[in-house]
Amino acid sequence: MQLPPDFFSAIENIYTPRQRHVLLVVSLLGLGALIVVGLAQYLTAFLGAGILFVIFRPVWVALVHRRRWNRQLVTIGVLLVTVVVLVIPFYALSTLLIDRLLVFARHPERILAVLHKLEQATGLRLIAQQNVRQLLEQGARQLSGWLPTLASGALNFLVVVGLMLFTLYYLFMQETYFLLGLRRYLPFRGDTMGELGESLKNNVNANVLGQVLVALVQGVLTGLVLWLFGVPDPLFWGVVAFFMAFLPVLGTPLVWGPAAVYQYSQGQTGSALGILLVGFIVIINVDNVLRIVLARRMGDIHPLVTLVGLVLGIEIFGIIGLVVGPLLVSYFLVLMEVFRRENRAALAARKVKQLPGQP
Repeated sequence: MQLPPDFFSAIENIYTPRQRHVLLVVSLLGLGALIVVGLAQYLTAFLGAGILFVIFRPVWVALVHRRRWNRQLVTIGVLLVTVVVLVIPFYALSTLLIDRLLVFARHPERILAVLHKLEQATGLRLIAQQNVRQLLEQGARQLSGWLPTLASGALNFLVVVGLMLFTLYYLFMQETYFLLGLRRYLPFRGDTMGELGESLKNNVNANVLGQVLVALVQGVLTGLVLWLFGVPDPLFWGVVAFFMAFLPVLGTPLVWGPAAVYQYSQGQTGSALGILLVGFIVIINVDNVLRIVLARRMGDIHPLVTLVGLVLGIEIFGIIGLVVGPLLVSYFLVLMEVFRRENRAALAARKVKQLPGQP
C-alpha cells in the first residue's frame, strides 16, 4: 500500500523545534566522532595531505590559474614531487638504519672492541664484557623478533602514504568545492576564517619549510664536521642528522655525540674534543638561532607557541605533530581572540540598547 505524500507531515512529533535542533547537532557530533574514531589510525594521512596542500598550493595556483596549465598534469606532478622528495628518502633511510642496527646487534664483538678501548683510554670499568655480550645478543634477538612487526609497519606506512596521496589529489582536483565547503560548513565568520587561514599558512611556513631549512643546515654541518675529523661514512650520518634534526631537544646530538665517543675510543682524543666543541658551540646554536629567526620571518609565530606545540603535537600525532601541534596552539589563541572580540561586540550592543531614548 502506497502512503499519501503528506502522511508523515500529519503525524504529531513529540519534540519542540528547539529540541529537534539540539538533537540534530548531537547526532552530527556523534556521527562525526564515530568517523574520527574509525579513521584514527589513518588520521596522519589526512593531516599530511592538508599540510602538503597548503605547501604546494601557491605553485599550483600559479601554474593552473595564472598560466592555464592542465590541472590534472600539475596535480600529478605535485604527487610525484611528494614521492621523490619525501616518501622515498624517508623509507630508504629507515631501511638502512634498521639494516645497520641488525649488523651491530649480530656482531657484538665490534661494540665490545669499542668499549674495551674506552676502558683503556679512561681507566674506568664500564661494564663486564659478558654482560655486554648478553645484552647485545638479547638486542639481536629482539630486533629479529621485530622484523615481522617492522614489515607490517612498512605495509601500514605504504597504506598511509597512498591514502595521503589519494586525498591530496582530490584536494587539488576539487579545489573550488573544497574551499567552498570549508567556508560553508565551518561555524566561523568570514574574518575569522581569514585569521585561521593566515595562522595555518604561517605555521606551515615556520614549522615545515623553516624546519626543513634548519634540518638541512644542521645535517650539512654535521656531515662536514664528521668528515673533517675523520669519522667513517660521514655522508650517511649527515643524512641521518638531517632527519634527527626534526626531533626537538635531542636532534643532531644523537649523531655527533656517539661519533665523538667513537673517535675517543679509537684514540683520537683531539678529534673527539673537536666534534664536541663544534657540536655544542655551532650546531646546537645554529638550531636555536635559525629556528627563531625563520619562525619570525616565514611566519610570525612566537617561539613559545612553537615549543609548546612541538611537545603537544609529537605526544599526540607523532612526527607529523611537528606541524600540527603548533597549529593547534595557534588556532586556540586565534579562537580565544575571536571569542574576546565577539563578547566585546555583544557587550557594546547591549550598552547601546540600554541608552536613554533607544528603542
